[in-house]
Amino acid sequence: MRRDFPSLGRQAYDVLIIGGGITGSCIARDAAMRGLKVALVEKQDFSHATSAANSKLVHGGLRYLANFELGLVRESLRERRIWQRIAPHLVYPLPFLVPQPANRKGTFKLRLGLTLYDWLSYDRTWLDDRDQRLPGHRSVRTEELTQRAAIATDSGYPTALEYHDCQMYSPERLGLACLQDAAARSARVANYAEALALTKDAKGAVTGALVRDVLTGAEVSLSARVTVNAAGPWADKVMALAQDGTPSHRLVRAKGIHLITRRLTEGAALAMFVDKGHFFVLPWREHSILGTTDDVFEGSPDAVTPTDNDIAKMLDAVNTGLPSAKLTRDDVIHAYAGVRPLIDESEPGAKGGSYKKSRKAEIIDHEEDGEAGLISALGGKWTTSRHVAAQAVDMIERKLGRTPRRAATDRTPLGGQSTGNFKRFVANAVTAHRRIDPAVIANLVRNYGAAYDDVVAEANGDAYLLDRLSPLSPDCGAEILYGVRREMAATLEDVIFRRTGIGTLGSPGEDVIARCAWIMAAERGWSAEEQTRQIDTVMAHFQWHGAA
Repeated sequence: MRRDFPSLGRQAYDVLIIGGGITGSCIARDAAMRGLKVALVEKQDFSHATSAANSKLVHGGLRYLANFELGLVRESLRERRIWQRIAPHLVYPLPFLVPQPANRKGTFKLRLGLTLYDWLSYDRTWLDDRDQRLPGHRSVRTEELTQRAAIATDSGYPTALEYHDCQMYSPERLGLACLQDAAARSARVANYAEALALTKDAKGAVTGALVRDVLTGAEVSLSARVTVNAAGPWADKVMALAQDGTPSHRLVRAKGIHLITRRLTEGAALAMFVDKGHFFVLPWREHSILGTTDDVFEGSPDAVTPTDNDIAKMLDAVNTGLPSAKLTRDDVIHAYAGVRPLIDESEPGAKGGSYKKSRKAEIIDHEEDGEAGLISALGGKWTTSRHVAAQAVDMIERKLGRTPRRAATDRTPLGGQSTGNFKRFVANAVTAHRRIDPAVIANLVRNYGAAYDDVVAEANGDAYLLDRLSPLSPDCGAEILYGVRREMAATLEDVIFRRTGIGTLGSPGEDVIARCAWIMAAERGWSAEEQTRQIDTVMAHFQWHGAA
């Protein structure tokens, strides 16, 4: 993947996708695999917003059973297995413990729900890699629960129920891998490319978009037979470009925050269902992620940030459900926030929160609104994005006058080559590179799968570039070079937050950030002043304490 904005306008496309989050990325992959001419533009970096600021889970949606959304749960569980199959380096099993109170109140209902969850995930063992197969739910006694999550037994929960879902090592890299697959099949993609307006023909049909290069200010008009609005929390704003400033469908934006703290469990997640809400304690890179809030957000999705109130609310929820945690603001190492777009099916002016709104996706053909040539992919969740994309491309093909063909997105490994059994692949990789820190190699395999050796080769024998950049993460300098040269990393933010895990656990220190900027500067031709500006922009992301 190499960014070439000027060449975007040199051809016409079958489909133009606006939005480079996971939905747009999956649509690009599917459409390109079906042989369509594809362009995708994203106004910031790929997967910079909602697709990154999440719980890092690929899950079936156990709590959706309470809303009787059995179809959505089954779809999610099937898609969970598909992600495990096509990206085993990035999606892997995660055990969840649901602590049970001594009075066993609600246990029968939960057991019933978990039994149904098992039935709906009947294909959870249909994987060649035994390590990826998920067991059914079971009971966990006090001694085992104490070993795995003493915070639960110390908080008055003597037993637990265990079930399994999956975790993503890096949502940002998973989304990027989808785009890389699309680009390998001749799709044209560009980050920092903002759709300013939708173009129309004499009959009012949408024929593409006027796009501005955010980095240079240049503009180009892209022509496409079908334009797809996959802008996530900005989808209603894209709709408004075609509809005289008033979108035909309303979104509710749900804000969720996550906190990163010291490690609170030993390798297992906690799913806490308390009162009428829930929260998770998720193991993450030797730390814990606490999440998530779910509140209606009425501000601009460009301005979402964790606030003091958000953080206090999350800490209060955890301390109420797990009183032995005794977490304070000082325990919060890092915090991040995202906005999730939900379809608003209520009457205009109706009140209500976001927690009980459906997470189902909807694909809208705006020809019904008088805007032929435009479709929107709204709502949905990370787990089901591949399936939503398949449905969207089916609609695109019908609009192009074709019988929809089935793309092999559910069977084709991301990057074209699977690692097979991940543990064995890592062991072989470590053996093949004995002079490199095994943790660095394992991290490279997690991030790049079978292509990890391409990153090692980027160092060109320079051991300095294969050393850890920070004690907090096993990322190395070769990843920065690879991100700039082959993955369209244009800013230091792209490298720190989305091509590597350097910023995942909060600030690694300004000295580490400066070192990354120094490596990147030679590739980008930055002056000393520009390096300082890039460093300051990155450091600002860690200054969430006291945010208003």
